[in-house]
Amino acid sequence: MPSRSNGLAAEMEAVRTLALVGPAAAGKSSLAEALLHKAGAIGACGSIERGSTVSDYDPLERRMLHSLNASVMHLKHAGTRIHFIDTPGGPDFLGQSLPALEAVETAAVVINAATGIEPMAVRMMEYAASRHLARMIIVNKIDSQGVSLQGLLADIQAAFGRECLPLNLPDGVNRQVVDCFFNRFGRSDFGPVEAAHRALVEQVVEVDAAFVDRYLEEGDVDPAELHAPLEQALREGHLIPVCFVSSRSGAGVAELLDVIVKLLPDPTEGNPPAFLLGEGAEAKPMEVRPDPSLHVLAHVFKVTVDPYVGKMGIFRVHQGTLTRDSQLYIGDGRKPFKVGHLFMLQGKEHVEVSHAVPGDIVAVAKVEDIHFDAVLHDAAEDSHVHLAPLAFPVPVHGLAVEPKRHGDEQRAWEILGKLAAEDPCLRIEHVAATNETVLYGLGELHLRIVLERLREVYRFEVLTRPPRIAYRETVTAPAEGHHRHKKQTGGAGQFGEVFLRIEPLPRGAGFQFADEVRGGAIPGQFIPAVEKGVREVLAGGAIAGYPVVDVRVVVYDGKHHSVDSKDIAFATAGRKAFMAAIREARPAVLEPIVQIGIDVPEHSVGDVTSDLSARRGVVTGTSDVGAGTVSVGGHVPMAELANYQSRLNAMTSGQGRYTIALSHYEAVPPGVQQTLMGQYRGHEEE
Repeated sequence: MPSRSNGLAAEMEAVRTLALVGPAAAGKSSLAEALLHKAGAIGACGSIERGSTVSDYDPLERRMLHSLNASVMHLKHAGTRIHFIDTPGGPDFLGQSLPALEAVETAAVVINAATGIEPMAVRMMEYAASRHLARMIIVNKIDSQGVSLQGLLADIQAAFGRECLPLNLPDGVNRQVVDCFFNRFGRSDFGPVEAAHRALVEQVVEVDAAFVDRYLEEGDVDPAELHAPLEQALREGHLIPVCFVSSRSGAGVAELLDVIVKLLPDPTEGNPPAFLLGEGAEAKPMEVRPDPSLHVLAHVFKVTVDPYVGKMGIFRVHQGTLTRDSQLYIGDGRKPFKVGHLFMLQGKEHVEVSHAVPGDIVAVAKVEDIHFDAVLHDAAEDSHVHLAPLAFPVPVHGLAVEPKRHGDEQRAWEILGKLAAEDPCLRIEHVAATNETVLYGLGELHLRIVLERLREVYRFEVLTRPPRIAYRETVTAPAEGHHRHKKQTGGAGQFGEVFLRIEPLPRGAGFQFADEVRGGAIPGQFIPAVEKGVREVLAGGAIAGYPVVDVRVVVYDGKHHSVDSKDIAFATAGRKAFMAAIREARPAVLEPIVQIGIDVPEHSVGDVTSDLSARRGVVTGTSDVGAGTVSVGGHVPMAELANYQSRLNAMTSGQGRYTIALSHYEAVPPGVQQTLMGQYRGHEEE
């Protein structure tokens, strides 16, 4: 009788995992429906227009007719369990699509035959290659009117390399497909399949010298013998298979299921995930083996937070066997949780299972400590194991938010935290300089969907506005200030007189305060009050309402009264003397200058650099980063980057990406300073 471990190993080898990635409108969700239906997992294909697909179950997705979240599904075909993840295609939702690559052996880039190669297809091919995944290309909608599939295949090979070879070809004027890997003879819409078959076999045998010799001697090799070199070719990116389908008519769908089962890698055949042991610079690569008999290691690649159901962690098992009632630790947490229920997901449906082996994608619910990118394990020595981090795009599109109802600030922070837990490309920050809570996302649409979810799911209303620019004020010349504060109200009065001088400090030096009073003109106990008055101006500004920085204040003289001098009098005198000095010291408003890095297609460099100059920016250099992409570096005022992603999309056909980091502060142009000062005076008058 076979042992249980042998049975689990066989079960693991009958698992396939792939992520459907690529541009919006390529038909990924419709293809998922067609695969589920053809395998008998659902009775009929759902419709995106009717909002009845398995993957797009979120009300916002149904309303927008687009995927906004990664959705996990599974099916069985020919004795094999296939897990696949349908991902959104918009660049604003890379926080959902990129983590799916952490859970699979194969990235299936779906291309719309009618629109050809789009920027998102290029990006996902690059991301998948950087994670050393097997890659395949699925050309969908082959029955679209007026398409040239031969021309598209040539475009694919020009964009991604000659290693992109068709496993099947359209036939019957794109109404069906014919295999050209196992099948040497026959015809297709492209002509005889023999040339395609020969190209595939030659590409595969190149990775194995023994098969090269056989091929040269015999003129062909039985494809059934090529499983090992095929998997090696997929692992090494030496072969990127191309399959043709139509999710609408069903052409090629059954054949695609066969390709997944027969040719794509199982968990033992893909490149091992890049696990690390240790933290920071001390972290070392760690071997994780897809062996069901070892201790458990699993990686959380997606978290959902439902206000009614609670938090759910969705993860890929990489090592060991997970069962109900298992005790699991989350990262370096010391308290384990018990797996009460283990689910495989079918869109929004939860299918309970008894166990999961390496390769399986499963979920646990109601575990509040679980979080994105966590490693789940059942052994104490694995507390410092983690997966090499993904290179997510940096969220730089900001929106200031505040609750509509006063007093809801804490609840707003909690709900926004839940939304950020679901999306690694959504960042929440309290900006102390402007006292604002700012949401940072990948674009305008990204943040709009977050706000709609806030309103519809959590019934929480917020007010929004562009984030304030964290301007500063400073002085550019030495000056002196004086003020006598005298107030008599019938009883005890107030008296304090202060003389001070100020001078500019180097940029970034901050604030310095010095007491050079001699002879007790201002008694020592009142000097802190003078400094307090000065600091009030530092915080609230003198000419435009922004904090004052990089200034030295020296109190050198004054007068006091033995009865009427009080702290409040010297605080007032210090504040007004400082204000008077600033007005004489050629005050300036400073603006934040950011260092910007922009990755753009080569043909867009001129437009981007011209636009940057028009935004008062300075280009510091360009460099070729490969694949037809150029990185443009420069400095630009933060105030000039409002809606920049939209402008960049227009200049680069959606292919441009940028990151920013604060560089330094510089004085604004005189016209801008006058505007800011005028706005401040108008506010003060109101």
